[in-house]
Amino acid sequence: MTDFFLGHYAYFGIITLLIIGLYGMIFKKNLAKKLIGMTIFQVSIIMFYVASAVKWSGTVPVLDPLAGAADAAKYISPLQHCLMLTAIVVGVATSGVAFSLLIAIYRHYKTLDESVLMDRMKSS
Repeated sequence: MTDFFLGHYAYFGIITLLIIGLYGMIFKKNLAKKLIGMTIFQVSIIMFYVASAVKWSGTVPVLDPLAGAADAAKYISPLQHCLMLTAIVVGVATSGVAFSLLIAIYRHYKTLDESVLMDRMKSS
């Protein structure tokens, strides 16, 4: 049982981050805190994909006769890492747009609290 936990400790940390991000998105009333929760959630998903793409006995996917890895099964697939680089760029763009929208909301309504914001939107 201990070997299982020691072998998968990274996944437990990733699941913890995922739960923290989900909690922040669902239960926080401040929109900035919701955005931080969304960012934590995105990072945990990216970390999960990168951690699951690890191949301990694998080698770099470069054909090198000195490396001795002529079998394609011994190479690490770079596809997961390339996809996660794209996800990082999309996450940064999403966060940037969301932060700029939060700034615009705060300038107009002078609050980022959900309940106060909804009341002010209904009254105007």
